[in-house]
Amino acid sequence: MKRFFLICIGLLFSVSTLAAQEGRFVQKDNIFPRVEIVTSLGSIVVELDRSRAPITVNNFLTYVMDKSYQGSVFHRVERDVENDRDFVIQGGGYDKDFDGLHENDPIFNESGNGMKNDMYSIAMAYQDREPHSGTRQFFFNMDDNDHLNPGRDWGFAVFGNVMEGYETLDKIMAVETGYNEKIGYDFVPKTPVVILNVKVLEQIPL
Repeated sequence: MKRFFLICIGLLFSVSTLAAQEGRFVQKDNIFPRVEIVTSLGSIVVELDRSRAPITVNNFLTYVMDKSYQGSVFHRVERDVENDRDFVIQGGGYDKDFDGLHENDPIFNESGNGMKNDMYSIAMAYQDREPHSGTRQFFFNMDDNDHLNPGRDWGFAVFGNVMEGYETLDKIMAVETGYNEKIGYDFVPKTPVVILNVKVLEQIPL
């Protein structure tokens, strides 16, 4: 009887611990969590869509809850010069010294969820020609980028939309950029645009 009681207690503890860990970022009762991204140029509020991009949203919130985005930078602020239009603002993967940050396992690409890479949407980045290689880097679409949607090939998975802070994104878009030899990228801000904090605006169950 004592052994049975101890086993039950152990199982209860394991289930409770697992639920608590999952609840930190899954928030099963919140399909559309809102996240505030505080940058050195202002704040951005994004509403995430778990109903259509559950894997991508939960992955993003894992980094948020680990405070892993704090101190990272937007390393790509790119305009489509040929067509005279804004393109994307990408970040979350490097610190101010342009050293790469810790990455969790890559996730499945949810680009077929029906959400489009329209202006002021947020999407998951991935490595060239490896659609299921997305980890921590994300980007804001700064125009309607139809060519980033799925077609004959995989597109980029949109997982939310900007609700506030359009002026902050416009400020970031206006910074001076150039080539960064360390990471081998063009369109890198010459003065780092730093992510100071990222937090979920709703209370997270613990």
